[in-house]
Amino acid sequence: MAGQLSERVIKGIVRQVGLECAARGQTLSETLVAFMVRAVVLDPRNDFNMAQILTEKDVQNLIQLCVARLLDTTNPSLGTIKMQVYFDMNYANRAELLHEQQRVLEGKLAPVVREITDSCPRVQEEMEKVYQNIVSYVLLSSGLGSPTDTEAVREVTAALQSVFPQTEVTTFISLNKKDREEQLKNLAMLVTGIRLYNKECGKGGSSIDDLPAILNEAIPSATQTVDEGLNTCHMLAHKYTALVESMQEDPHRYMQLSSFKLREAVFSVRQHEAFLCILLSDAITSAQEVESLNVQFEAAMMQLKNTVQDKISIDSKDVFPLFLDLSKIWTSFQDEMLLLSFLTNMTNNLQEFLEIQSQLFPEDVLTSLLKGVTVKSDNERIRETMGTRVIASDFKNQEWLFPETTDNFDQSLIQYRSFCAYSIGVKGLTLPGNPDIGILKHKGKCYVFSSKEAAYTFAQDPDKFIQLNVEKAKEYVELIQLLELHHQFEYLLPRVQARIADKGLMKPTAKRDSSTQTDTHILPPTIVRSHEWNEWELRRKAIKLANLRRKITHAMQTDLSHMKRENCTQVYLPKDASTQTKRDNSSNVPKPQIFLKGLRGGSSPTTHMVKVDLTRAVDET
Repeated sequence: MAGQLSERVIKGIVRQVGLECAARGQTLSETLVAFMVRAVVLDPRNDFNMAQILTEKDVQNLIQLCVARLLDTTNPSLGTIKMQVYFDMNYANRAELLHEQQRVLEGKLAPVVREITDSCPRVQEEMEKVYQNIVSYVLLSSGLGSPTDTEAVREVTAALQSVFPQTEVTTFISLNKKDREEQLKNLAMLVTGIRLYNKECGKGGSSIDDLPAILNEAIPSATQTVDEGLNTCHMLAHKYTALVESMQEDPHRYMQLSSFKLREAVFSVRQHEAFLCILLSDAITSAQEVESLNVQFEAAMMQLKNTVQDKISIDSKDVFPLFLDLSKIWTSFQDEMLLLSFLTNMTNNLQEFLEIQSQLFPEDVLTSLLKGVTVKSDNERIRETMGTRVIASDFKNQEWLFPETTDNFDQSLIQYRSFCAYSIGVKGLTLPGNPDIGILKHKGKCYVFSSKEAAYTFAQDPDKFIQLNVEKAKEYVELIQLLELHHQFEYLLPRVQARIADKGLMKPTAKRDSSTQTDTHILPPTIVRSHEWNEWELRRKAIKLANLRRKITHAMQTDLSHMKRENCTQVYLPKDASTQTKRDNSSNVPKPQIFLKGLRGGSSPTTHMVKVDLTRAVDET
């Protein structure tokens, strides 16, 4: 069907089934209807050929079968499927629940945080408004009071002023947005720690509940409620199982009890038992966590008292970390309160499905049916088979695990939720397996059995009986989750938003369009350009450096650049040098002064030149 029916056809069938059920007064979730549609097609008794496309007649027949099963309130199988769908859609483990709670809280605080981090106050009134918003944020994030509680607001304001006076708002708004958000969280934790310390000292804190005392009282009560539900499931499972066994042994009893659908009732209470075991495990974990938190809280409070005592002033680096630790421990208490409330609600809601059993099988009717029938508990069945063990040498090709030969024997992952692997497909019963008989490891998976005979029969052809269990799950679709057969029905379960494989059914694969981009070089380059592998090149550079002492550094400067940077020049200074002679002497000669007359001629045709020597004698100088 998964390969032949398109999503459009499936959604159309689911919608039509839902409308017909609503018209008959039953409003059902789309998840439940979708699961029932696939369950009806899967059931071999309905003769739907999954290898062929369904005709219009087949579709109408499928719709009518689904409507009939969804409206048959006398069939325990419907209640089991509803219980499985409810648990699948509502249960979350500790990590998932706390993560979702943190997301919801951040979503509620987002408008206040945005108003604080995006504000740019200029005047005093705006500064006061920002401070009031910080007070509101601290109060809301701590969960210790309401903004409408005047006394709580006064306590928060006083505590905040002791670590963050209003004059610090100016410094706060100068930070970037990320730093503002971080400081807001630190302030909220500091104020919470201060208020808790003041409550311990009898100074206020009337709006703060005593969570440790509440948890110490509520967790045992919640655990007891789950235990009582488990005991009821065990008792009903033992009775129903005894009746089914009597039907198989006595044909007359079969005719008498066949109309009661006891096999479906067994599966229903076994599934309820499995869910309650999960809740009980969570409750035990919470109890252990609260016990540890009580010790931590008392130690942190004692250390804080010893540090503060009656001192007028204390260094913030000594006391602030203690307030932060106190706040973190208190937040863990609040988380445990949330988890406890969640477990209580889940237990109460599951109880409604168990009450259906009392309506289908009233106590007086059940008592009359059990006359002459021996009811055995799971522990009694296991005790009956104690001392019997498979002889491994009887099976040359099979691997058997025993306590004395296997490390971590108790931690072996048993298939079918530790029910007998033989009884499920052959008898249609969920009988408890006894690991001491021997654990069969076949194709990497471990199987246990309720008796030595069942183990021998199963080991002769394991694949045959494994397939019988699959066929039984097709007939009773609630066995898929009860026996954790998710890997066998992956094509069925992802479309009904089922549980993750380690908790129940498998969730659908989420799909969306996405794109990624990778930088060419994510890290900065690390190439050393100055590296030389040639030693002769290194030698050349060394000689070049050694010759610098004989060089002069030159520098130039232009009109456009001389005002833009500093320039410097370095030279080797000249040496001081001088010479000395015996005496200073000098000489001087007269300047020659000779004049010639008549070179230009005259009136006579003949030139007469006269030379006059006016040079003074040497001795006259």
